[in-house]
Amino acid sequence: MQRSRLTGGKIRPGLIVPVSETRMGVMKRLLLFLICFGVCFGSILPARAGAEEPIRKGETLDLQRCIAIALSRHPVIQAAAGTIRAGDSRIGQARSSYYPQLYGSTGYSRTNPTSATTSAGQVYDSYSSSVSLSQNLYDFGKTSTQVKIQELNRDSSRSDLDNIRTQVSFGVKQAYFGLLQAGRNRDVSREVVGQFQQHLDQAGAFFEVGTKPKFDVTKAEVDLSNAKLNLIKAENAVRLARVALNNAMGLPEAPDYEVADQLSSQRVEIDLDETIRKAYDRRPDLKAITVKKQSLEQSIELARKGYYPSVTGNAGYGWGGGSFPLDQGWSFGAQLDVPLFSGFSTKYQVAEAQANLEVLAANEALLRQTIDQDVKQAWLNLQEAADRGVAAELIVRQAAENLELANGRYASGVGSPIEVTDALVVASNAKMSQISALYDYKLAQSSLEKAAGEP
Repeated sequence: MQRSRLTGGKIRPGLIVPVSETRMGVMKRLLLFLICFGVCFGSILPARAGAEEPIRKGETLDLQRCIAIALSRHPVIQAAAGTIRAGDSRIGQARSSYYPQLYGSTGYSRTNPTSATTSAGQVYDSYSSSVSLSQNLYDFGKTSTQVKIQELNRDSSRSDLDNIRTQVSFGVKQAYFGLLQAGRNRDVSREVVGQFQQHLDQAGAFFEVGTKPKFDVTKAEVDLSNAKLNLIKAENAVRLARVALNNAMGLPEAPDYEVADQLSSQRVEIDLDETIRKAYDRRPDLKAITVKKQSLEQSIELARKGYYPSVTGNAGYGWGGGSFPLDQGWSFGAQLDVPLFSGFSTKYQVAEAQANLEVLAANEALLRQTIDQDVKQAWLNLQEAADRGVAAELIVRQAAENLELANGRYASGVGSPIEVTDALVVASNAKMSQISALYDYKLAQSSLEKAAGEP
């Protein structure tokens, strides 16, 4: 050891400093550094993890991207996936009857009997331990039927998941096209505001030189105010449509993003009868109800097996006694259980399963009617929207020509402000009607895909 004294960072003679204490100080400082580093690093990690968002701020999303986000994050899909996992677990529970059942038990009791055959105050201890094994040997197919029922239920849940995915996809399409429609309507409203502002400037210039009365200026101001009011409503409609799309994707707190304008129609001829046939083959809800019917048919068979006996093998080994070492013993054997009378319980279980199957068969027939109606309705809406889009395109051109004539007549001094206002309103309504026809066409197309069970 070295004699030293620590004062002011210098070593002076007079104090013995053990080597273990210096090491302890170094270890404390190292531990403090690691704690600080861990806190800082831990505070960085959540920030980086939180930055891993499915949508980056300012990103432009197309329809397929929005659908992909919804299919991966929407809560209703996650819930349906959880139902499938629960179905897998129920299959495992049903299969457990194939395997041996092993049980262990142990016990202790201390007794002070009051029987007349036992001396008063004669307290004694009792110890027991045992291991027992039972094995289902034959149950006339009850276990296998139960496993098959749970497998069919799991398959039905998978079809339900496919149906939910279809519903979510359709909801995203509806909200996506709704946002595009609201955006285009807002653009039209902005254009109308600009046109009314131009008309106001023109009327004000004519009034200043004395060629137009004050009425023209006042009416132009009123028309401009109404156009601005409509613009406010159109901008709010865009915000509401964005909220609807965020919720359809399962991201209510999504950052600001842009959407690709896919609101265009290209008419495609679709065979109605072929689409209905495909719908019967591909609709996931119809597949789900078909699998449920098979499950109920197996449930009837399972209920009928309640009339049959079952054979179980068992074995056991145990220890017991009032003091150590304990006595030992073992046993093995088989047991035959024959249901002689259960109060007609099995009969009513079979009747209940048959009634449930009849109900499901009726629901299947109703669903087929609904599928036929959905396909036909979506097909007719698609044809109507396509025809309306062609007519709206012609009206837009005619309204633009009418507006140009009205502006020309007013500029030359022979027109009235009412003509200009009417022409502007007609032109804006024509554009919005065209936008509405495009939206209805896309929505009808999406509805037809959904009704036909398109993947």
